[in-house]
Amino acid sequence: MTLKLIPTQMAWRAAQDIADGAYVNLGIGFPELVAKFQPPGREAIFHTENGILGFGQAPAPGHEDWDLINAGKKAVTLKPGTAFFHHADSFAMVRGGLLDVAILGAYEVAETGDLANWSTGPKGVPAVGGAMDLVHGAKRVAVMTDHVTKDGKPKLLERCTLPLTGVGCVTRVYSSLAVIDIIAGRFVLREKLPFLTYDALQAMTGAILHLDGPVADLAVPEL
Repeated sequence: MTLKLIPTQMAWRAAQDIADGAYVNLGIGFPELVAKFQPPGREAIFHTENGILGFGQAPAPGHEDWDLINAGKKAVTLKPGTAFFHHADSFAMVRGGLLDVAILGAYEVAETGDLANWSTGPKGVPAVGGAMDLVHGAKRVAVMTDHVTKDGKPKLLERCTLPLTGVGCVTRVYSSLAVIDIIAGRFVLREKLPFLTYDALQAMTGAILHLDGPVADLAVPEL
């Protein structure tokens, strides 16, 4: 029995919602894995803040070209039509509303759609990167995250306690336990792991999980 989804399974689930031909930015960490799982018959066009559009999957170990990296310093491959451009032009694409989707990691997400993903507070090392631009420039912002912290505290809250990246920007959360939409300032549960009861999931969530119709099983392949 799967106790929680591993990062590749969360990435697979997030990839299922990306439309064919969508322009997509993947945040550093878990979200980078989404590029591996494009559904058959669909092809997303991936963008990275350091100036590449339309790159491919990570190369096989030992075949990296370290002049070809994404914003997270991970090696990428080129595809026919891959484009390179200045860093400023890359952010002009983001700020100009030309990205369809941004999938980011999170420290906290509020039921209002607020996102905190760049600082853990005074003792942390702040690293906002392009996230503040992405959450305001992309047409749709989703989050991929563990449902709770390493010490078991909820990451989905009524209000964020950490410095905000953006206000009211997140519309869907792909967690290690569930898929949750954010609608009109509420968490709306769409899918959960089959063995997990609503009450058990609610106990691990720092805000009310609302129901709006049947809740589907969160079914993913073994990866």
